[in-house]
Amino acid sequence: MANFGDLLGAFMQGNLGQTGQHRMGNALEDLGASRGQMTGGQGGAGGMLGSILDMAKGSLGSAARNPLQAGGLGAVLGSVLGGGGDSIKGAMTGGALAMLAGVAFKALANAGQGSGGAGQSASFGHDEPPLGLKPAETPVEREILENKARLILKGMINIAKSDGQVTLDEIQRIAGRSEAAGLGAEEQAWLMAELRGSLDLNAFIAEIPNQEIAAEVYAASLLAVEVDTQEERDYLRRFAEGTGLHPMVVQHIHQSLGVAI
Repeated sequence: MANFGDLLGAFMQGNLGQTGQHRMGNALEDLGASRGQMTGGQGGAGGMLGSILDMAKGSLGSAARNPLQAGGLGAVLGSVLGGGGDSIKGAMTGGALAMLAGVAFKALANAGQGSGGAGQSASFGHDEPPLGLKPAETPVEREILENKARLILKGMINIAKSDGQVTLDEIQRIAGRSEAAGLGAEEQAWLMAELRGSLDLNAFIAEIPNQEIAAEVYAASLLAVEVDTQEERDYLRRFAEGTGLHPMVVQHIHQSLGVAI
């Protein structure tokens, strides 16, 4: 079975453009600005995000800095979550999953989609923080986190296909970077199959198990492309509608990453 956590880390390390990097920095700053909303003990969302942001503060002065450089977002957040220490792809995976989980958790809470109910402003800590924002502790949780990484990666690839198939040159470039990252044959084969396959948005939507993962996949999609074509905007709209993401949740995700709707 492919290791989707490592695959996601390697993919983001080698293929995220400057716009995506800047948006990750925006999200980190937004989460930092929201610390006053966080409640709960050290094991809750507030404790986890607080630890992450404290660790990141010294390494990321502002979103204008490149959050993927050595000592940046990937390394800092990855080390906090046990994402591999010196392993670049491991750190990138832990950091990216933590950031995406934080963005989704905050968006759902602020849109009243948490335990506070529709129309109420839920605070951090009212609901159990999602995996990624908290580390997986059991084999079942590790499997869930692996599936989340698979869906996030698949979503990033799918939006890249939304305005046309990924070109042969792009496939070869990604293949070369994944091989250089030390990914195994199974991981590379899965990645190549996804890149070469046709887009089936309805089938992908059917794979999304809940609103939390839908919000994380949506946020990751905003990292993968510029969102400067009508096809990309249509893809995002159809994904949100198909997974039942409330427009307020979508709005909060865009605000967190600094992307105009």
